[in-house]
Amino acid sequence: MVNQQKLTHFVSWLNQNELSGAIITNFHNVAYFSGFESDPIERVLALVVFSDHEPLLFGPALEVNSMRASGWPFAAFGYADHENPWLILAQHIKQTTSGTKFGIEYDHLSVARFNALQTALPSLSFKTDVTNEVNQLRLLKTPAEIEHMMAAGKDADRALTIGFQALTSGISELAVSAKIEYELKKSGVAAMSFDTLVQFGTHAADPHGATATRELATGEMALFDLGTITEGYASDVSRTIAFGQVDPKLQEIHAVTLAAQQEAQSQAKVGMTAAELDGIARQIITDAGYGDYFVHRLGHGLGTSVHEYPSIMAGNNITLQEGMAFSIEPGIYIPGLGGVRIEDSGYMSHTGFIPFTTKSKSLYQL
Repeated sequence: MVNQQKLTHFVSWLNQNELSGAIITNFHNVAYFSGFESDPIERVLALVVFSDHEPLLFGPALEVNSMRASGWPFAAFGYADHENPWLILAQHIKQTTSGTKFGIEYDHLSVARFNALQTALPSLSFKTDVTNEVNQLRLLKTPAEIEHMMAAGKDADRALTIGFQALTSGISELAVSAKIEYELKKSGVAAMSFDTLVQFGTHAADPHGATATRELATGEMALFDLGTITEGYASDVSRTIAFGQVDPKLQEIHAVTLAAQQEAQSQAKVGMTAAELDGIARQIITDAGYGDYFVHRLGHGLGTSVHEYPSIMAGNNITLQEGMAFSIEPGIYIPGLGGVRIEDSGYMSHTGFIPFTTKSKSLYQL
């Protein structure tokens, strides 16, 4: 569904900044404004928002019918694979406006694509970056958006239960991941928000490792990181549990990670900075002697994308506001031993952080 309220705000911003329009090419942002969801991969997808005309959607010809079926009420145009998309897009822009000042997303448009756009529209200026304004529009979630994310959180909790129940000696990470996604899709969950991550034993010490063929053995920890999509909105959750009796050191790092996560979650409040919230969790882990093993930010924003603005990390002095949605996910990763990450995603209310996911975070032992 078209996000007309946000489009209207964006058009007002374009006029305030004396811009003729903006070309949005990040497919997540295209979906946010237009309601049309598609990853064009190597093809070109763009939403052109004008300051004084109706917007238009442009993309592969094979997706034009889907654009219209998505509920997009304005013009939708396509190009064939053998055609130059930038030249065709340029024609539609020139037919719509004589304006010459356009904004683009500096953090998304590659140099090659920018050069192709500038070649197709040599009389236009693209000196304004609209990235920050789009981020600000997406930052504060509406009650309806929060409702969708709450529903996605319930599906993520259910996914964890499926994963826990699938654990058995000798099963592979990939098999557990497949079981989770199969059972969810059988029940009507159309998509995960990212590839389901399952890591056993020492593999969990790699915080950005991928699910692989490693098999589970008694006495190992199992780390789950997953999320689902509901009505275009994402969930994201992590839990780490024990399969049998595990090394006391692993029990200790789980306890420290849990204390850090719970303290940050309970202390989050409107008016605090992202850096201050990161510092709460990081100080607990550092005081326990594991600071060097907490190697990533505390969290990230989420909404229609599973990773979006802002980062909850040191050095980021953005103020937490009511309606912001983000993750709180400290972790400790010790090579050769294992890793623990515990994460809830949620939103800021006037009373504090309200999680979308509620699955128990205690050291569950199978």
